[in-house]
Amino acid sequence: MMSETTKLALIAIGGNSIIKSGQRGSIKEQFDNIEETCRSIVQLVLRGFRVVVTHGNGPQVGAQLLRSELAAHQVYVHPLDVCVADTQGSMGYMIQNSLQRALDDNNRNDEVGSVVTQVVVDENDPAFKNPTKPVGPFYNEEEAREKSSKLGWEMVEDAERGYRRVVPSPIPREIVEFRMIKAAVEDGIIVIAVGGGGVPVIRRNDRLYGVEAVIDKDRASSILAKSLRADLFIISTDAEKVYLHFKKPDQKELDRVTVREAKKLLDEGHFPPGNMGPKIEAVISYLEAGGKHAIITTPENLGRAIDGETGTHFVPA
Repeated sequence: MMSETTKLALIAIGGNSIIKSGQRGSIKEQFDNIEETCRSIVQLVLRGFRVVVTHGNGPQVGAQLLRSELAAHQVYVHPLDVCVADTQGSMGYMIQNSLQRALDDNNRNDEVGSVVTQVVVDENDPAFKNPTKPVGPFYNEEEAREKSSKLGWEMVEDAERGYRRVVPSPIPREIVEFRMIKAAVEDGIIVIAVGGGGVPVIRRNDRLYGVEAVIDKDRASSILAKSLRADLFIISTDAEKVYLHFKKPDQKELDRVTVREAKKLLDEGHFPPGNMGPKIEAVISYLEAGGKHAIITTPENLGRAIDGETGTHFVPA
């Protein structure tokens, strides 16, 4: 049982930091990237934090969907909610396994466990009629046109790196397994939860039904961080800091940002809705609900960011 005075940190790992740009996404590559991230996560443990880990699954769930489409003539097809659950299991295993080894290397015997997590969304959410969430690998323009024509996928250009499939991304409302997660955290277990933003479900007559969607993992992680009253909310991404005018001649890095400043920058359109926008919204939501401190940085800079040496730090005021 953990002391009530021990601080709690929730860290959200990006799916694109588990499969890095230019990689094919082999299991070995994913394990290598996860192991690097887990060595950084252990720095939180060594600094006395209880830890909850969440993760994205954009590339992984896209690959799962593609496998299902390509093998449809031989085996049963997986709907999107089942693909999310599948990646929660496989990615939860990889994170759990890698984190246990990283803990062992630091003479820690902390228990690690994964929770397949369902997240309730509104079946009338307008996102179902306006897909925006990128999933799967990047394609060139010709490949994107072919996927759109043959498979009926909706494709968009993403962050100047190519084209990706987009699917509905409704707003998360409730974490079904919250009590289970909270109990495990209070018992001192390092919990991996809300993988890929959670399996999207709707509630009808007090029953849960899966739906075809992918929930933004940062928004779902923010709900979990708020519900657990986490002292620190970290979003791990592929940039050391948040920047204004990213990759432009007048690029400017942000070191410390208040909620008021973050909302102003968001309203001014500095953060794209398919990229940094949801992360900033998640941070704002967490801090406005009483959160104390949020950080956005890369996995390898996690320790330095906690020590205040890098990363973009968000504070209430």
